[in-house]
Amino acid sequence: MTSGNTFLATAAAAAAIGLSSPLAAHAIDPAYAKKLEKSGCTQVTELQGCDINKTKEQNAKAGFGTAGTAVSPYAGQWVARNGDGRTVSSIRIDGKNKVLVNGKPVASKLSDGALVFKSGFITYTIQGDPRITNESSWFDSDARTKGPIRRQ
Repeated sequence: MTSGNTFLATAAAAAAIGLSSPLAAHAIDPAYAKKLEKSGCTQVTELQGCDINKTKEQNAKAGFGTAGTAVSPYAGQWVARNGDGRTVSSIRIDGKNKVLVNGKPVASKLSDGALVFKSGFITYTIQGDPRITNESSWFDSDARTKGPIRRQ
């Protein structure tokens, strides 16, 4: 055999061995997956020091993730203003989309990428995509007025 043929034979043998081995590199052990979930770690953060034998809260204190609280893109302080720039409502939304309008809780729902909620005759629509700016608004169905909602 020439050196070129030897190389081809070796490459073919290596390819045959590689194809015959199982392709389960993407699968992880269910017990390990459960530990990751319980700890709030990921495979990447574990390599960075997140301890899968600790709780989410302990790992959050160590700087890995949050203590089981997913942060909503709507979370924060918002203000609804009228055309004159006067405040119509102060809005507070937590990380779980619980909404307070002027300090009072109101029901909310997700609709087509926006968080929608009502207080009295006013319907509020806050866009969740941070790339969409100046499209969050309110509409008063009684007075037929509307205006912008901005993050504070």
